[in-house]
Amino acid sequence: MRAVAVFPQRHSIEVIDHPAPPASSPTEVRANVLEVGVCGTDREIARFEYGIPPAGNDYLVIGHESLAEVVEVGDAVDGMAPGDLVVTMVRRACGRPDCRPCRAGRQDFCVTGDFIERGIKERHGFMTDQVVDDARFMVKVPGELRAVGVLTEPLTIAQKALDELWRAQDRLPWINADADPGARGRGHRAVVLGAGPVGLLGAMALREAGFETTIYSRSPAPNAKADLAGAIGVRYVSSSDHDLNELVEIAGRPDVIYEAAGVADVAMDVLNVLGPNGVFVFTGVPGPEQAKTLDASALVRQMVLGNQLILGTVNAGRGAYESAVATLGAFHRRWPVEVAALITKRHPLEEAPDLLTAPSHGIKDVVSMNGTS
Repeated sequence: MRAVAVFPQRHSIEVIDHPAPPASSPTEVRANVLEVGVCGTDREIARFEYGIPPAGNDYLVIGHESLAEVVEVGDAVDGMAPGDLVVTMVRRACGRPDCRPCRAGRQDFCVTGDFIERGIKERHGFMTDQVVDDARFMVKVPGELRAVGVLTEPLTIAQKALDELWRAQDRLPWINADADPGARGRGHRAVVLGAGPVGLLGAMALREAGFETTIYSRSPAPNAKADLAGAIGVRYVSSSDHDLNELVEIAGRPDVIYEAAGVADVAMDVLNVLGPNGVFVFTGVPGPEQAKTLDASALVRQMVLGNQLILGTVNAGRGAYESAVATLGAFHRRWPVEVAALITKRHPLEEAPDLLTAPSHGIKDVVSMNGTS
């Protein structure tokens, strides 16, 4: 079957003929891949910054944001049938007996670093015609989300962050004590750094949760991302036009800062305006060349006196995937045009090598396995 593979040793990206995966367990599911999203991680792998093939292979099939249709289920699989839409989780447990998170089924909190990730580290990904995986790593997607279901995996980043945020906010017992659980952020302010797919999905999630939300991004308005933000009731402020003092004047001091830009300088500067009792969530990974000189004493003083919290979040467990599917459904009902607009273009598989090495334009590029664009 067809697949897009990265050959790290010879710095090559090719469409190859890849063996069809065998189904060897009664708990496994076979699915035809419909779409695969392309993100910054994929482009970094395509630049050969990282990406580890499975043992015994000289290539890695790329792609970790997927939507697929089930074609076959094992005899021990319940609740899943041919025709169902699914997304497949990315990370697998390290298998180390001393890793308590992995032993508890929370490999997204693995402490050893020996985890495996499909399309990234030691296991082939989803940019191919078919996938086989254990049913416990597949999450059903309602049919009405067929056009946007490929956004589930990037939305899990925001969903896991929100799950962690709620746990952190529970330390403040007066916050939203009587609020609708579906609007736990009501009355609070959030600032999102970056207007890429993760930033926009995060802004949607924060808006859906009731936060007064502002995106702080480099590109001057008007632009397509600013227009989309406005359509969902999110304020857009350009860092090219407004410094941090002006951001605070416009948006107020935020209770939550959701970082989705992966730029260390910007993140640490904006941390200075986090409000009392606030939470700063890091989701982006800065490149190794980025450096920032910090006034550590001032930062510690601010955090201690302000009862502030910084947390980082990566990957997601099954609960975040299931919540992301539900949240994506809420987005689709509330903002159907805007959610669909997150997908800039669909490309046939044959264009994937060029797509992975070209600069990113628009919001989200998707590889469509049936060749539609």
